Amino acid sequence: MSRPPLRFRQIHLDFHTSPEIPAIGARFDKKHWQETLLAAGVNSITCFSKCHHGWSYHPTDVGKIHPHLDFDLLRAQFEACKEVDINVPIYISAGVDDLAAYEHPEWREIGPGGTYVGWNRDPLAPGYRTLDFHSPYLDYLCAQIEEVVRLFPENDGIFLDIISQADGVSRWSLDYMLANGLDPHNPEDRARSGRAALTRYYERTTAAARSLRADTPVFHNSGHISRGDTEVLGFQSHLELESLPTGGWGYDHFPESARYAAGLEKEYLGMTGKFHTTWSEFGGYKHPNALRYECAAMIALGARCSVGDQLHPDGRLDETTYGIIGSAYREVAEKEPWCVGSTQIADIGILSSEAEHPASQRNSLPDTGATRILLEDHHLFRLLTREMDFSTVRLLILPDNIRIDEELHARLNAYLAGGGRLLLTGESGLWKEKEGFAFDIGAKWEGPSPFEPDYLLPAPAVRPSFIASPMVMYLRSQRIRVTGGESLGAIYDPYFNREGLHYCGHQHTPARPEPSGFDGGVIHGAIAYLAHPIFSIYRAFGAVAVKEYAQAVIRRLLPDSVIATNLPSTARVSLTRQESERRSVLHLLYAGTINRGGQVNGIGRNQMEVIDELLPLHDVKVRLRLPETPAAVRLVPQGEALPFQVCEGGVEFTLERFTCHQMIELSDEA
Repeated sequence: MSRPPLRFRQIHLDFHTSPEIPAIGARFDKKHWQETLLAAGVNSITCFSKCHHGWSYHPTDVGKIHPHLDFDLLRAQFEACKEVDINVPIYISAGVDDLAAYEHPEWREIGPGGTYVGWNRDPLAPGYRTLDFHSPYLDYLCAQIEEVVRLFPENDGIFLDIISQADGVSRWSLDYMLANGLDPHNPEDRARSGRAALTRYYERTTAAARSLRADTPVFHNSGHISRGDTEVLGFQSHLELESLPTGGWGYDHFPESARYAAGLEKEYLGMTGKFHTTWSEFGGYKHPNALRYECAAMIALGARCSVGDQLHPDGRLDETTYGIIGSAYREVAEKEPWCVGSTQIADIGILSSEAEHPASQRNSLPDTGATRILLEDHHLFRLLTREMDFSTVRLLILPDNIRIDEELHARLNAYLAGGGRLLLTGESGLWKEKEGFAFDIGAKWEGPSPFEPDYLLPAPAVRPSFIASPMVMYLRSQRIRVTGGESLGAIYDPYFNREGLHYCGHQHTPARPEPSGFDGGVIHGAIAYLAHPIFSIYRAFGAVAVKEYAQAVIRRLLPDSVIATNLPSTARVSLTRQESERRSVLHLLYAGTINRGGQVNGIGRNQMEVIDELLPLHDVKVRLRLPETPAAVRLVPQGEALPFQVCEGGVEFTLERFTCHQMIELSDEA
């Protein structure tokens, strides 16, 4: 029997509770619990077995129940939910456990400098302690997991949190390295030891979670789904894409992560929070409009929804929180029929820099810059790794720093032979172990530029709409001279680099008046190459001229993209296909984000992207190229017919007005 699909309207209910707080769970009331969740449209809620403090919320023979809890709270929550058909995955803190760290300090992670590593290095500072998976702590954790699945055999999954491992030198890590011929003085060997500890963790904890039921869903949370880490993916039954926009992730992290997850053939959740800031914020409330937009963005990209909350120690759900969540989840419930079983349609693939350079995890400038440029120009795209099928996209982008080895060369040649097109930028397309380009790009490579930055005057066909002079490019380019392709612009060098006693003005030295003789890019057949790391530049500096230049080159390579629209750059689009229903669904999203907050004189936090107002967009024009002309176009879930015209290669229509999120059904049948 196959496992039932993930539910669409989930809650991740944090419950990290200090041993100094009395009367834990004293205000839990089954009827209030059930009514609050049902009124908010919730149909799954992840509840706690063990928190970061290390306390259990049910009787246990392995760990210790919270000292101020006098009944089985998890059992009460579990049974209350099951009575009203709400699923209950169970949470167990894995990577941090303050109680275990206090009772067994020898289990803690220790760094090469001899100090504790992890969330809290100072014994006198507040914060959680991380544990070494090489130590006997892993035996303790697995025993806790096995106990939970025995106590709650009808659980709807096990959620294991904070899965990471430093390049530690605890006695357990040292024993492992010495026994396996690794040198503790070598950072690479310490990293191998940390990876081995993680592998052992994944194998043993997954087996423990499935010790009674082989089909038990298991998710190991590291706060980010690392692109290209196929070993970890093998232990995940599904994915939960943690991405709290106001908690440091921003509003562009989730679409980047989801457009990778869409190609992995696993169900996935988007996970945001009800908090104004981030996890475990009591009394912090996100504006309901923000949560409406975030949940709409999740279902538009093929994800189910999960909203994080922090339960008060007294065990009573907060009415304000679930009023806010309900405003979003009632809309999700109406839209679910057009989201079940959907697949994402993509024109363009980004070969992930993060996957090629794992050390860039969670901070991949090329991936994020490319994602933002494509989002803002309303392209349909996904992030790929070299193991995935390139033939699913018509244009493949290698952003900024992907050098070519023989294996990737063969795969890309096959892709080009099948009609694919390539965009290479910066170092991408250069051989990894040899000199020069791996492909005939119609230009000769003469090494990296000695100048940083230099200047570019794009060719008229790809020049930004408001630029007539060389524009500064911020990061170092590669030197190329066009030999057989079409030049995309001329490089202008500065008089000199700003260094030592050589400087001019406040920033970089101005450009010489004459071009350098080198080209800023080239297009040759199905391949375009840009000499600058254009996507890193856009991620780091946000220059609109740089974006327009990149977008113009992309349109040269892909003039017949699936979608064209007059939406503003801050709007988002996605297109899904429900083959079982014989229909495609276009998702249009719009919310204006604004940066608010910020630290002043030591007060406050970093600036946060915030949504509160949802302003309507008017007269939205869309042209879609689909394999077959639709028989009917409707606004859903409203059910209203939308007039459309058949045009060359597709259909066109105009939407008079929408606010936040509008789905448009393009049905094969009238």
